[in-house]
Parts: sequence; structure tokens; C-alpha cells
Amino acid sequence: MSDKKLNIHKSTIVEHGAKIASDVTIGPFCFIDKDVELKSGCTLESNVILKGKVSVGANVKIFSFAVIGSDDSEIHIGEKTHIREFVQIGAQESLDNKKIVIGANNFLMGYVQILSGVELGDFCIITNAVKLYENVRCEERVIIGGLSTIEANNKIGTGVMIGGASVVNSDIPPFMLVEGNKATIKGLNVIGLRRRLEKKGDIEEIKGVFKKILGDGADKILAQEIADTNTNEFIKKLASFVASSNI
Repeated sequence: MSDKKLNIHKSTIVEHGAKIASDVTIGPFCFIDKDVELKSGCTLESNVILKGKVSVGANVKIFSFAVIGSDDSEIHIGEKTHIREFVQIGAQESLDNKKIVIGANNFLMGYVQILSGVELGDFCIITNAVKLYENVRCEERVIIGGLSTIEANNKIGTGVMIGGASVVNSDIPPFMLVEGNKATIKGLNVIGLRRRLEKKGDIEEIKGVFKKILGDGADKILAQEIADTNTNEFIKKLASFVASSNI
């Protein structure tokens, strides 16, 4: 149990019905809508706006001037996520407001914009001024460089690193290193793989499969064959993604 006590600045507006844990801290000039839930250990700095159905997991920190939600939105934010200044999540009015899911242990830097229907896995880093359009899905451990745009309805696989000022207009398979406008695959995110995988042989095997199914364009038929027969979980993940992708 936390020793902290509920601390809400007197200038903040909390509508009746909001669920706020007993150890939450909310700074000055915030607005908390009636359908918001703030779980244990959350901290909101000044001028934060939470509207609509917003569920914020334990130990999330939201920095000044972030705007999360609109009247008709539904947003879930996982525990231990940090949301920096001027981030907008589902703040734009939409004719088709779909649920937005932000996983746990994510880091959203300043001026990030996330639109309706976006799903963000765990342990992602979204750097300054990135925009994720409608229905973008990022799996876990994705890193997106600053000033990049991910266009609507695309999927970013686990372990992908996207260079700064890139524009992504197609699916990106797991473990790739991409950059450019439009973004293209430059190779494997080998550094990310080394941090994630203990066996060097796994990385070499992934390299071999990468060359086979993505060396001269996407070979979706071969990718499906590999996904059906290979027992390595990371290779199955890469191959099955390519087989069903829009690349």
C-alpha cells in the first residue's frame, strides 16, 4: 500500500462520478470528466484534460497540457506509462470513435498525437511530434523517431525501430529498421534483437529468414510456409506477419 494521500489542487475541476484512487496527485487547472478512472499512484501535472471514458492504470504520470479523450471516446492507458507535455490522445472529434488502447510501460514524448482506434503495445517509445492516424496498431517494444507519421490502418510489428521524420504508409514486419519518406526497410534492428534475445543463433536464423522472405520484395507464400513449419517463436512471428501484411 502506498503512503501517499489524495492530493487535488483546489483549482482543478473533478466532475461527480469520477473514480480516483486514494493516493492520486492532481496539479492545478486540470479537468477530470465524470467517466474518468485514475488508479493508484497516478500523477497529473498542471492543465491536464481528461474527457469521456478514460481509464488510467496504476502509477501513470501525465505531464502538463496533455489532452486525453473527447465526449464520445473510450481510452485505456496501461500502468507505468509516461505521457509528456502537449500530447493529444483521441482529443479530436470523430464520426467513428473507436476505442484507443495504450499498453503498459510506454513513453510518449511531447506533442504526440494519437487518433481513434489506435492500439499501442507495451514498452513502446513514441518520440516528439509523432502522429499515429486512425486504426494504427503497434505491437510491443516499438520505437518511433521524432516528427514521423504512421498513416491510417497500418500495423507495426514488435521490435521495429522507425527513423525520425519518416512517413509510414504500409505494414512494417517485426524487428525491422525503417526510415524515409516514404519509409522503406533498411534492414534488421539488430541492436534491438541483441537486447531481446539471449541466443546469438536465433538472431542469425532471423537474418536468414529475413533475406528469404523480404530480400527481393515480400514473398508471402514462402512466409506462410515458414510460419507453418518453423518452431522458433520469433521466426514464426516475423513470417506470419509478412504472410498476412499489406506490403
